[in-house]
Amino acid sequence: MHATSVGPSGLSADCGNCFALCCVALPFARSADFPVDKGAGTPCRNLQDDFRCGVHSELRPRGFSGCTVYDCFGAGQKVSQVTFRGQDWRSGGPEHARLMFDVFAVVRQLHEMLWYMTEALSMPAARPVHGDLRRMRERTEQLTALSPEELGELDVGAHRQEVDVLLLRVSELARSGGGRRARDRRGADLAGARLKGADLRGVSLRGACLIAADLTGADLRGADLIGADLRDADLTDADLTGAFFLTQPQVNAARGGVGTRLPSSVSRPGHWTARL
Repeated sequence: MHATSVGPSGLSADCGNCFALCCVALPFARSADFPVDKGAGTPCRNLQDDFRCGVHSELRPRGFSGCTVYDCFGAGQKVSQVTFRGQDWRSGGPEHARLMFDVFAVVRQLHEMLWYMTEALSMPAARPVHGDLRRMRERTEQLTALSPEELGELDVGAHRQEVDVLLLRVSELARSGGGRRARDRRGADLAGARLKGADLRGVSLRGACLIAADLTGADLRGADLIGADLRDADLTDADLTGAFFLTQPQVNAARGGVGTRLPSSVSRPGHWTARL
């Protein structure tokens, strides 16, 4: 059994130590992201007996692009190897499998919160709330160590609300620096918006819908992108230097190229360069 730490190294997916929980627990519908329907708790048709994907290297060509933009933030291996101590969902009967899938959904949310708080603790502008962030992160880590039954009953939504209060304060502190007025476009519907070359420095785009938005050459330096929907948004030549709370799934869901400038917290998706 491989135990994983909850910290920067424990917040990245390690599929080799997971029982393919995302390939079974999560549902998906036939769409631009998936070629077929699949119900929650039903193994994907591409899942092999060894818990590996049979078409992993061809997901996008086969129409499974939705798989390539998902990230469990390390929850998969934590639930598989720590919470359930290496017992997979096949070996314990339907009730065991159902509990494992429910717990996976909870721990995935907790790990996402840990990811955000870890990034916030690396931001000098957030120093006034670093103490509160450390205490909340420790409390969240303790929650991930609960028993399966306790995790299954956890009110993760209530805990997220407490974390969100801190992360909102971090956003305000970070975006108020440099003498610029911090603009707020939280939850804005910007689907398909023509924002080519737009000055979006320090703007709060928390939860904004930017599906298929044209952000080519836009300046997003220091913007808050937590929860922003960037599916099919064009980030070609956009500058996201210093943008924060930007996750790898968001970047993977967008379009971009070699001229897109990204914060160090995320990697440039391979399919960006492949399409050039």
